[in-house]
Amino acid sequence: MRPQPMIVVNDVPASSLWYQRLLNVKSGHGGDEYEQLVRDDGTLILQLHRWDVHEHRFLGDPDAPKGNGALLWFEIDDFPDAAYRAEDMSAEILEGPLVNPNAQHREIWIRDPDGYTVVLASKYGDL
Repeated sequence: MRPQPMIVVNDVPASSLWYQRLLNVKSGHGGDEYEQLVRDDGTLILQLHRWDVHEHRFLGDPDAPKGNGALLWFEIDDFPDAAYRAEDMSAEILEGPLVNPNAQHREIWIRDPDGYTVVLASKYGDL
């Protein structure tokens, strides 16, 4: 099984560039309505879909708070570099960088341009 999360956004190209920079991934599809963000080996990491494209009727309510009750959580190999990228991008930092003593790893919690909470974490037991 491989998760393939999709979030809905207001501006697919802008969100794509934001996530590409933050996560050090690349575009696997491109476009104004839909995007796939992939690692260098082609593994799908995240899908982006524009709110006002109605080919899927279960994407959600564009007027409701984005991501309420859900986190986009990424375990990453380059935590120090990713935390620096988040700060360099002037991302809204909600918390961190910090050490999570329960998971014994490092985390930084940020907000993306559409209001989703994104957590970048080093590998479990990384300390």
